Amino acid sequence: MRFVYILAIQDLQLYYDGMDKQVIIELVGYLGSFLVLVSFLMTSVFKLRIINTIGSVIFMIYALIIHSYPTAVMNFCLVLINIRFLWKMRNTGHHYDLLKVEKDDMYLQYILKRQYEDIKSCFPGIDISDKENLADVNRTYIVTCGGNPAGIVVGKEDEGIMKLILDYSFPEYRDFSIGQFLLRRLKAEGINKLVYDGPTENHMQYLNKMGFEKVGEHYERKI
Repeated sequence: MRFVYILAIQDLQLYYDGMDKQVIIELVGYLGSFLVLVSFLMTSVFKLRIINTIGSVIFMIYALIIHSYPTAVMNFCLVLINIRFLWKMRNTGHHYDLLKVEKDDMYLQYILKRQYEDIKSCFPGIDISDKENLADVNRTYIVTCGGNPAGIVVGKEDEGIMKLILDYSFPEYRDFSIGQFLLRRLKAEGINKLVYDGPTENHMQYLNKMGFEKVGEHYERKI
């Protein structure tokens, strides 16, 4: 009887071990599927490709574990496609143009109005609809990509130092490429230092990535 009891315990243990492994395998599959789905919610194409690649790799591993080879091959192909586009994006980048406009330019005002809610969420506390906030502004730029608006830069320039009032990028271009482009082009506009003292709640990653340093109560970046 004792021998039968021991065998029963061992069988039960193996059963639960098998269940644990099966649960882990299923969780891997769900994680891969979740990341692939979430990637399509990204407004930035770069982030979409990154998250989709991670999800596809995880789901490919899951497919190999359960011996679903067609699914594994499909996800392997997705990974290759994503890597190709990421490589292309990193090496060719976006083709941007910088348009200098007046602060009351109709097209600028249209963009500001159209993107009002997103700008307000990115820069809480800055009301670009209030003309008093733009009273001292003497530099306004629209960044375009392939002729389409991609960003807006609004600031006050004095002796080569520009205080940034607004440095906004459209969601699909928030991969720091506009910032890198601006650092090159603003130098040609006679600007050698950028100063920012606006809200940093949603802006710290950008400031750090672009090399801004905190000086007192504001941030600076020499060009």
